[in-house]
Amino acid sequence: MNHCELELLLGKGEGATLEFKESLPGSFARELVALANSEGGIILLGVRDNGTVKGIDDSNALRARIQDIARNCDPPVQLLLQRVGRVTAVHVHQSAVKPVQCSDGFFWRNGAVTQKLSRDEIRNFFRGEGAVRFDLSPCARFQYPKDFDREKYQAWIGMSGIRGRTRAKEVLVNIEAAELVKGKLRFCNAGVLFFAREPRRFFNQAYVTCLLFKGVDKVDVLDRKDFAGGVVSDIQESLRFIERNTRMAYRIEKLRREEIPQYPLAALREAITNAVMHHDWFNEGANVFVEIFSDRIVISNPGGLAAGMLPADLGSKSVRRNPLIADLLHRIDFIEKAGTGIKRIKSEVKKHGSPAPTFDSTGFFTTTFWPLFKGGSNGKGVHEGVHEGVHEGVHEEAHEEAHEEAHEEAQVQLSEFEFELLYACKKKSLRTSELLKAVGYIVRTRNFRSALRNSITKGFLAMTIPSKPQSHNQCYRLTAQGRLALKSKKRSRRLQK
Repeated sequence: MNHCELELLLGKGEGATLEFKESLPGSFARELVALANSEGGIILLGVRDNGTVKGIDDSNALRARIQDIARNCDPPVQLLLQRVGRVTAVHVHQSAVKPVQCSDGFFWRNGAVTQKLSRDEIRNFFRGEGAVRFDLSPCARFQYPKDFDREKYQAWIGMSGIRGRTRAKEVLVNIEAAELVKGKLRFCNAGVLFFAREPRRFFNQAYVTCLLFKGVDKVDVLDRKDFAGGVVSDIQESLRFIERNTRMAYRIEKLRREEIPQYPLAALREAITNAVMHHDWFNEGANVFVEIFSDRIVISNPGGLAAGMLPADLGSKSVRRNPLIADLLHRIDFIEKAGTGIKRIKSEVKKHGSPAPTFDSTGFFTTTFWPLFKGGSNGKGVHEGVHEGVHEGVHEEAHEEAHEEAHEEAQVQLSEFEFELLYACKKKSLRTSELLKAVGYIVRTRNFRSALRNSITKGFLAMTIPSKPQSHNQCYRLTAQGRLALKSKKRSRRLQK
């Protein structure tokens, strides 16, 4: 800094990055940490509040005292001292490890004023700087093994490829889902979200809301489901909700029929996984949403872009808000660890042939998908010889009918998922674990239990050992009534083609 630059600063007056002090005040440490917690700045010693120069002696004692105050901050504040005429300029560097505190607490610059951070501001500051991670924070209320769901754990282990007879405690510690404290397991929040019996009992925001709307506006709700079975289950159930409430078309080539979904399911699965993974879990009043309209599907999560990310970085840069949650999903092949989620979404959409998705980031991060075709499923709106199965002549009215019909089909005596259970048992009786695998489930979710119970109650499935419902040898077989239902379903599809 030279004399001309000093004159410019004096004429500019105090601001967010400039402070005038006649001498070295007792509050000097506060000024240092405030600037270090903000954008950095300059403190001019020997200058009155009105910008006139009073002057200050340049001594070794003064310099040593300034350096000592900076070193005693936590972490130490980096600065540079410079003498310009009768003024000592203290150049304060923005801290790379925020927030910085002094013995009086945490401070930051609000305009030209140094302010002390409140408790909530300190918490938000730590969150914003990534100094506190939700997924690694301990969950004191979780009690092992009382709150631990071993079935979820075993399902995760099966998908992870971990082999051997390693004890659960050792695995949970190794994957950082928990830590040993005085011989007892203390779970972190990520471990709770994956392996708790009831995750929402610990975190009210631990669920995904799926909504089906009539038309293109949020007015009439045709169906709503809240899934709160844990990270893996919520992702799977949300995708099944989409499958139940969107359409399927057919393309016939060389006497073979190919099913074409209305939306790219692989891309939707990726988007739902990303939404759960990048959820801002500190926001206790918001959760992940999957919304189906007649013309689009919208998937959103609270939190927007992670710190350090810009909209232009999407698809080329990866900043994980919850690295441990991401790691646990990566271990079971739900995501690629390299942060390729947006690229994979775009790739799957392009492969499917549907319009490019749109991304938006405000307080929420939102991904919007557009349908491949506007017609209904079961061949409606799609016919032999049409490229990609798209029927361009379907009007919005027909689209609305098809959209509502997709929901209505799930409300008949047997839901689509219940039909899946019947199809799975068509050739032979299955144990619970075999039935889960057949329909693509990992654990017995509430939806699975409900569908199985309804199928048995309605007489479409039956237990092989009805006198011992909880028997380990229990299997489920298709009844005569169930076979008739499958035939009826097949006949209905033929008529619709």
